[in-house]
Amino acid sequence: MPFTKIWLSFLLVLLLVFPAGCGGRHDTGPQNPGANGTPPEASAGDSQNSGAGTPEKPAGEGETSENPAGEGGTPAPGKPADPIAERLARMSMEEKIGQMVIVGLDGETADEHARTMLSEYRVGGFILFKRNIRDAAQTIGLINELKELNGAGSVPLFFGVDQEGGKVDRMPDEFEKFPTNAEIGKIGDQAFSRQIGRLLAKEIKSLGFNLNFAPVLDVNSNPQNPVIGDRSFGATAEIVSSLGVETMKGIQEENVVSVVKHFPGHGDTSVDSHIGLPVVNNDLQRLRKLELVPFAEAIRQHADAVMVAHILLPKIDARYPSSLSKTVITDLLRNEMKFDGVVMTDDLTMGAITEQYDIGAAAVKAIQAGSDIVLVCHDFDKETAAIEALRAAAQRGELSRERIDESVTRILRLKEKYGVGGEKVGSADVRKINAEIRSVLDTYMAKKQRAASSP
Repeated sequence: MPFTKIWLSFLLVLLLVFPAGCGGRHDTGPQNPGANGTPPEASAGDSQNSGAGTPEKPAGEGETSENPAGEGGTPAPGKPADPIAERLARMSMEEKIGQMVIVGLDGETADEHARTMLSEYRVGGFILFKRNIRDAAQTIGLINELKELNGAGSVPLFFGVDQEGGKVDRMPDEFEKFPTNAEIGKIGDQAFSRQIGRLLAKEIKSLGFNLNFAPVLDVNSNPQNPVIGDRSFGATAEIVSSLGVETMKGIQEENVVSVVKHFPGHGDTSVDSHIGLPVVNNDLQRLRKLELVPFAEAIRQHADAVMVAHILLPKIDARYPSSLSKTVITDLLRNEMKFDGVVMTDDLTMGAITEQYDIGAAAVKAIQAGSDIVLVCHDFDKETAAIEALRAAAQRGELSRERIDESVTRILRLKEKYGVGGEKVGSADVRKINAEIRSVLDTYMAKKQRAASSP
């Protein structure tokens, strides 16, 4: 071959080889680590593994047209894909709003109202009460049925419950009972509190729950308080911080979401917010010294979710209760206290709200204030009214797409972190869980008795 042809062939090889080498595949490592860099057990965007994953929609459906190529879920060149951003880009506005609502059920089965909440309103989860729970087998069957109705292509559901121990106990009678937080506070042992948290989580997880509205971080500073009382660990910020945060950690360690409550503190009220709106005339300086202390410690110790109470604090926001107050949620909780987890309202069907507001308007105001999820725990008509109001507000632009996406991103990341999925739950080993509960309680009660009898 003549020298000129050999040289041209060599140049051609160089041109073919070097571009391929420069644009080669990079090892991006694990994507979307959970809190503190810990990889999540499952992804809310992994439909094969967790039952999550919304089917792809053709252009023109849902919000796809609002997310052109290179936006929403498409990473910049050289950056790893973000499955949460990708899922968000595929979701319709109706699906996004559904994620921002947790609703209650009427009875012990997935009735037509429950089916409507899933098929038409695409809610993000359910909260169950005693009225929904007969025994372990029935509860597991109900949760499994709701998962099946939700469908393999939908974002998996939160299944929440108020399982605090003491008088706030939603579990079937076949389970052992837990002491009140006040009793735990008298023992004053952090390891005991942590074990209680783990056992509470094991108990509810065995039935299919993945979220616990506990622990209570209210300081019981007012003995006349009609709603907190022995649900609190004690009358000082120190004991509530010390023990409450340990219970939170115990719940988290069992891969159950802990929702600490009732921010910014329900312990100094004289009205039950289930009936009316409590008014507390404490200023911000007082709150920082007492009521906010346990929540600040929980945030420092990686709290995932905070529930906001329906209480009016005229010296902080004279117009709106905390659950609807931008001053309380955005300015105080988000900006000052640096909480970037999921914020939820207390139940909007409580008298504190329904006696003062239209429930739809309250739901919209709560999201505008900075809440990510509204709880609507009773009455199908109220649940639908809240969701319809959120949809209408989004359509009118009163709730911007950016504001909604901010909340839905937090919700999806929390579900991803805890591996919330659509897989069905098997039978619960109630006997084993009860044995664990008895063992822990017997050990610490014996310790308490020895301490009381020692000189």
